[in-house]
Amino acid sequence: MLAILLATLVLHLTDLIILFIATCANAWRTHGVTSYDLWYDCTQNNGEYHCRGTNDADWLQAVQALMVLATIFCLISFIIFLCQLFTLVKGGRFFFTAVFQVLASLFVMSGAIIYTVMSPEWKNENDTYGYAFVLAWLAFPLTLISGFIYIVLRKKE
Repeated sequence: MLAILLATLVLHLTDLIILFIATCANAWRTHGVTSYDLWYDCTQNNGEYHCRGTNDADWLQAVQALMVLATIFCLISFIIFLCQLFTLVKGGRFFFTAVFQVLASLFVMSGAIIYTVMSPEWKNENDTYGYAFVLAWLAFPLTLISGFIYIVLRKKE
């Protein structure tokens, strides 16, 4: 039981780190030395970065909000899990933790879908999706699996 609990804890922390990096990293879209994220457009010239704010497209603000919500819900889920670990009765399930984790996965999926659908109108032909975009898509199934594990997991003594 301890091994399953530790594996679940490591998976949850991995999800949280991936979500945080995907939300903050400046690599949702790249074009040579220029990279774009949810917050800034940055260009590298002579080893220096010059950044300016992104345009205020409504869909981009929706992606920003969904990614921040996903990260916050994953963090809240982790805190709730730690609280339930010490207060839940023997045989109880971690439903409350699971709800927040599944909601976090739905938020990150929605944000990544919106970015995928709307960015072709916004990007150039030579642009590619960056590693933060890939991490966002990776965070979706990991967070969903983590949420389902919490539904099945029971507290034992």
